[in-house]
Amino acid sequence: MDYGECFGKGEFFNPILAMGTQVSCLLVISHFFQLLLKPFGQPAPLAQILSGFVLGPSCLSHIDSVKTFFFYNSTEYYETMVLYARMIIMFLIGLETDIPYLRRNLYVASVIAGGSCLICTLFALAATTFIYEEIGAHGSAFMMALTLAVILSNTASPFVVRLAHDLKFASTDLGRLAISCSLLGDGYAAFLLIVMSRNKRNDAFSTCFFLGILYFVIVIAVVFVNRYVANWLNRRNRNQKYLKNTELFVLLAILFVAAMSLETMGFNSIIGCFLIGAMFPRGGKTGRTLLTKLTYTVHNFVLPIYFGYSGFKADVAFMSNLRGFAIVAILILLSIGGKVTGILAACFHLKIPLNQGVLLAFLMNLKGHVDLLALTIVLEDKVMSSQLFYNLMVAAVVVNSLIWGPIIASVVKSESDIFGYMHVAFEFQSPESELKLLACVHNPRPFATMIGLVATFTSENIAITPYLMHLIELPEKTKTNLLYHQKEEDELSDDDDYGGNDEVEINEAVDIFAFETGVNIYQSKVVAPFATMYSDICEFAEDSRTSFIILPFHKHQRIDGKLESGKEGIRITNQKVLRFAKCSVAILVDRGLTAGASLASNSGSLQHVAMLFFGGPDDREALGLSKRLGMHHHVNLTVIRFLHASQKLENIGIDVAYQDKDVLMAISNGEPENDMDNKAMSDFFNRYVASGQVGYVEKHVENGGETAIALRDMADMYSMFVVGKGAGCNSLTTGLSDWEECPELGKVGDYLASSDFDLSGSVLVIQQHRSSRNGDGDQ
Repeated sequence: MDYGECFGKGEFFNPILAMGTQVSCLLVISHFFQLLLKPFGQPAPLAQILSGFVLGPSCLSHIDSVKTFFFYNSTEYYETMVLYARMIIMFLIGLETDIPYLRRNLYVASVIAGGSCLICTLFALAATTFIYEEIGAHGSAFMMALTLAVILSNTASPFVVRLAHDLKFASTDLGRLAISCSLLGDGYAAFLLIVMSRNKRNDAFSTCFFLGILYFVIVIAVVFVNRYVANWLNRRNRNQKYLKNTELFVLLAILFVAAMSLETMGFNSIIGCFLIGAMFPRGGKTGRTLLTKLTYTVHNFVLPIYFGYSGFKADVAFMSNLRGFAIVAILILLSIGGKVTGILAACFHLKIPLNQGVLLAFLMNLKGHVDLLALTIVLEDKVMSSQLFYNLMVAAVVVNSLIWGPIIASVVKSESDIFGYMHVAFEFQSPESELKLLACVHNPRPFATMIGLVATFTSENIAITPYLMHLIELPEKTKTNLLYHQKEEDELSDDDDYGGNDEVEINEAVDIFAFETGVNIYQSKVVAPFATMYSDICEFAEDSRTSFIILPFHKHQRIDGKLESGKEGIRITNQKVLRFAKCSVAILVDRGLTAGASLASNSGSLQHVAMLFFGGPDDREALGLSKRLGMHHHVNLTVIRFLHASQKLENIGIDVAYQDKDVLMAISNGEPENDMDNKAMSDFFNRYVASGQVGYVEKHVENGGETAIALRDMADMYSMFVVGKGAGCNSLTTGLSDWEECPELGKVGDYLASSDFDLSGSVLVIQQHRSSRNGDGDQ
């Protein structure tokens, strides 16, 4: 059978074969371009669009044999596959969207997206007559105006999301705002698509209204069905970490059936798929399975095909003459002009800095799927008989993305003050600001206390984004002479099998926490040797912009109440994180019953927490963190300040509403460090102690011996002690270091965590990040 027989009769399997080869070529070439462009800091979507551009009519498809193979009878199949890809991409974007952030910043995002879309729509209306006459189009000028409005105003949310993650600014405030604005811009463009699709059908208003109501009824019905099915699957087979593939396919089948129903009605399913994903239950193994399985599949296979399709549609041959080039250039200039004008006007109204407004405009100028859909509707339904218009518009969309992708990448690299990791210590943070924290666990033993501690930071009207990292030791590889088929089953496990039953217990506890508090914990897992585990922790904390890291102590409590040493690798990891982390770090010494453990279970009991203040930056950091603890209605916080006995009768003279003989403040002795301590304590006292929200006690001691006695006297009074690592580097702790076992806890923290100290409460030791600490070793 020769080439003409194989590909000239249009048998069913031949287009499928061509499409499969086309997809394979796209994947191979896109990964090649990724490897080529990654050293230059270029994002993956750029490489994927470029791969489609190379394979398409702009490059290789100029060759007749390549064009015949790629374009003969396979276009419809490929577009069908792209339709399903779009459904699953928008579902995943909805699943990954930070809904609490979008809800908190809906007004800001709406003003920015609205200003951008409004100006771009006005520009589109102004340019319609000119472009209509220049290309000699025949048909509806209204449809051309709508198409131009979609092209100019749309922002490709999949492109923005992927770009933000690749360039590692998705967790910044500006990155999250850009993603939120792109989603709203996509929604506006999708609405215009619906207007276009209804206009070509010439449906009556009553019919359109009825179908619109039916659209949202279907989406709402699917949301409730998903909630029921997800809860049922979460209760089923509790000992499983993930859903079975069959159960996963059932959930995806519900999505595809609903989306195809919307498409059949003549609507676009972009908004519907996003809403279904955004309202899908996050908790439980169902949400975890979808995120884990879909993220890998979409990022490595679906997105390269989807973005490659955009580049594949472009044909720059139509730009060869001056008129075509001028039209494409005008569209690109109108697009960026509309985005910059609209967004800067909105940012001026919202008092957002100019440089951030310009960056938002660049990000919002990325084009993609909705533009191509609008052009397809115009062409396929023959409402505008101009192939030239179609090709020029597609070229404008693709060339626009190819231009602005590298520009945004270079701007993000240069604007480190906006996108870089800028840690703000708790000492200077407002307790009402958003809190991002990373809690790490090696096994389920300290998890109850760890997750309970997270619960103490949850409060109404205060945003919290907790991350949980399950740290699993990767055992050293041992040499073996066994062949592959002779190996034991546990030797063939992949990363998903590490963690065993521990992961099941942790997942179940996370689900219970999310159900009781309404706060979702974002989980991750690291499988690494102890020697390099710290780098994974520090890198994750930097990428997610966390305020501080909570690490478990390497000792655990036995039945008799004594602390028993665990793996030395855990201690080494803690020491390295303390040294290299670019944020504040806390080590939690778990002694079982503690403030957070009962809070996480909604027991309602009042927990007594003590913050020990000796002075120094670490203690001020602990004091700043204590502001958040004191705001929880089930926490009774007492700040205990240790002062030298010579300061017993001195008072700093703070202007507060009430004074008590037990509430005394140390007078400044002129030392800068003491001045900072007194200022921090003064501010804290006036705001929290004077109002009765937090208790305050002073302990006057001469030396470390008296300090130890004071600590022993309060051992049974509190369920948790919070102290800075560098606390007590003065005469107040002289002698405490004689029993020092763990220098990473500091003198006071080590004394409270010692096996000989009869203490029933847990201990949280905090170290404030200081840039000079990196490379200096543990202090």
